[in-house]
Amino acid sequence: MIEPPKVYLVHALPISMEPISASFRSYWPEARVAHLLDDSLFGDFDRDNKIITDAMIERFRRLGSYCVAAGADAIMFTCSVFGRAIEAVQHEHDIPVLKSNEALYGELMKRGGRVALLSTFAATLSTVTTEIEDCMTANGLRLQITPHLVEGALDALFDNRPGEHNRLIAEAAARFADHDAIAFTQFSMAPALELAQARVSTPILTPPNAAITKMKLLMGIAAQAG
Repeated sequence: MIEPPKVYLVHALPISMEPISASFRSYWPEARVAHLLDDSLFGDFDRDNKIITDAMIERFRRLGSYCVAAGADAIMFTCSVFGRAIEAVQHEHDIPVLKSNEALYGELMKRGGRVALLSTFAATLSTVTTEIEDCMTANGLRLQITPHLVEGALDALFDNRPGEHNRLIAEAAARFADHDAIAFTQFSMAPALELAQARVSTPILTPPNAAITKMKLLMGIAAQAG
């Protein structure tokens, strides 16, 4: 009997762990999921003035190598501000390695139109906006992007007030009901999806669901190629 693939989920914050676990339970329960958390990454990134240093890239390379040595068939990073460091991992290994939002970007490129990007962390909003602009350039596409910081939501989550976190995000989503799509840009925002979607008919995309869809596709291609 062939074992299901082992997918390592690498986290910089514990608040990302349950949202992606919930998505796996719903959309890919057969996968063997392993969590790897280094909650010093976020603080060190902040200490380094939100710059991806060579030392940070090396740390991510080692995290990737650890996952591969532990038998990972694929790696998914759930942290949204470390894109350049994760790219170093992608270049070193043959297994699928996903940045947190790259699958989300692909979904947005297919949809087109006006897209509202919601973030609860200012550095994420800046990073995601830049990465989407790069993605549009690479694909010769053009989206109308409206970045929006949901102020107070991340503090509420850190203060163990998830209801307020979800409410603030849902209220923000309602402001963009006239857009073609709304995208949550962090894994930690996914628990607000149900409440937000009840406020708007506009499709709301989340990183966990998009990432699992893409990872399954990549694993299917890998299996066929092998």
